[in-house]
Amino acid sequence: MELLIKNARVVDVSQDFIGDIYIKDGVINEISKEIIVKENVEIFDCKGKTLMPAFIDTHAHFRDPGLTWKEDLETGSRAALRGGYTGVCLMANTNPICSSTEVLDYVRNKSKELNLIDIHQCPSVTKNFDGKTLSHLEELKDDNEVKAISDDGVGVSNSNIMMDAMKIAKENNWVLMSHAESSEFSKVDMRIAENMMTLRDIELARITGAHLHMCHVSTIEALECIINAKRKGVNVTLEVTPHHIALTNDINNYRVNPPIREKEDVEAILSAIKMGMIDTIGTDHAPHTLEEKAKGSPGMVGIETAFSICYSTLVKDNIISLNDLSKLMSYNPAKLLGMNKGKISIGVEGDLVLVDIDKKIKIDSEKFASKGRNTPFEGMEYYGEILATIKGGRILYKAL
Repeated sequence: MELLIKNARVVDVSQDFIGDIYIKDGVINEISKEIIVKENVEIFDCKGKTLMPAFIDTHAHFRDPGLTWKEDLETGSRAALRGGYTGVCLMANTNPICSSTEVLDYVRNKSKELNLIDIHQCPSVTKNFDGKTLSHLEELKDDNEVKAISDDGVGVSNSNIMMDAMKIAKENNWVLMSHAESSEFSKVDMRIAENMMTLRDIELARITGAHLHMCHVSTIEALECIINAKRKGVNVTLEVTPHHIALTNDINNYRVNPPIREKEDVEAILSAIKMGMIDTIGTDHAPHTLEEKAKGSPGMVGIETAFSICYSTLVKDNIISLNDLSKLMSYNPAKLLGMNKGKISIGVEGDLVLVDIDKKIKIDSEKFASKGRNTPFEGMEYYGEILATIKGGRILYKAL
């Protein structure tokens, strides 16, 4: 597969210029202000539009296996492409829970058959989320495809178990992704629940030296704790979601876990992004049926709307540059998950997204590729339309 992209505004973490990109055999082969047209090569003229590295989602739920009425690997992958993503990190709360090589192999084999996006499936920290058993991690020590583990959705309550899990993660060079929620406080105060678990996990990371990744951080207190730890050299990264930077609970209290927070929390997150203290943006894409949402299931779909929300909230409002947004959505996630993408450079996979940053769009869930329609952003308007998503030189999504 050969593709020559012409006349694009090329933007990644470190560059911004008008030029051409040539992709051959799935990787970027040449970058220049002008590349001579080659024979038998597909030409994609992108004049007036912006080309960026495709996005990588550090936190998503595709519900496959076992919960496929909500989402499956194909619909999730097509939703990702529609949102400009070619890489995702999937959480383990499937059915059965991803605590075995059988579930891992199922996801990997199905992903290869679909041949749409790159999927990293997180195994669980504790077996079947039981909060105490780590024996299944021994089976994964020789699995070079495992990059991260997580009990996202429940967290690990037992501190000794969490410390042992961090030791195993460090030995295997895995990232331990933490859902910070102390269950004893969940029904009392979700702010306390997030803050207490964050404090504990930071301390355990300091002791063990494990790479801790704090998922969907949402409170001022948790944010301050993590930033202080980073400054002291603790090996911790943190992720925020589009909905936690764009919504406040006084206007939209849509049910999600962790909850939509106060205006002061959102302002703190935006300030931390501006300071460069946030590492990645993860969508926490969590499809549910309308009936499940009506019964109180927490979560929202987000992978198809993330760029426009983040671009409008962060770049359009002059908090960060487009280069910085590329760092949060592409470059840093690629580093975290060990993927050869996330920047526009020779030898890197030819995974790119074409966007129209001047186009205002109205979010319409009926147009989603996801099975999920559960979004609080319905009818809202944001700048930044995804025009095309390219995976390894193949144009796999193109807006009508």
